[in-house]
Amino acid sequence: MVMKNFVVFEGIDGAGTSTQINLLKQRAEAEKKFIFSAEPTKKETGVFLRRVLSGDVKARAESAVYLFAADRNEHIFGEDGVKEHTQNGFIEVSDRYFFSSIAYQGMSCGEELPKAVNSAFPLPELLFFFDIDVDEALRRIEKRGEAKEIFEKKEFLEKIAASYRRIIAEYEQKETGMKIVRIDAQKSADEIAKTIWREISELPILKI
Repeated sequence: MVMKNFVVFEGIDGAGTSTQINLLKQRAEAEKKFIFSAEPTKKETGVFLRRVLSGDVKARAESAVYLFAADRNEHIFGEDGVKEHTQNGFIEVSDRYFFSSIAYQGMSCGEELPKAVNSAFPLPELLFFFDIDVDEALRRIEKRGEAKEIFEKKEFLEKIAASYRRIIAEYEQKETGMKIVRIDAQKSADEIAKTIWREISELPILKI
């Protein structure tokens, strides 16, 4: 099932999804048609999940899968959630969704559980997948001052990138009604922003 007016940005750390969402916010503010969110959310479920991810709360990898799904359920179906917004005539743009859960959490407990737990969630109408060379992603992370244990990060990100590409390819082979746009994330921010706006501007809601 596809949720109309729901747009998702996905990619490994350093791929530039946050940069593009910020650029879209600047453009979209005048349209009064956009709402922006991210996962984990800022809801109580997301706050607790972030404590688990930071190590403040100990939990098994399998438990984290269910915690992500609980937060996602609130994100989509909860009060002031994506379903409510999109049905009320807004386009909701989310920085990450269940594709990242499958990619990242699949590393710690296998893809079978994340896929099963997330199978009932609706697909976005439009999915942007930011594909980037891991070395370039690490250069961007280092520029932000976050490059600790860079060799461990490279090995980890290479596995995540491969997982992401495999997952996106699987969805490309299915007839789901979701449009997938692969973004060459090594292009300039302006070029990418133009591509994103061109695709989003084709959503039927903006043509009304």
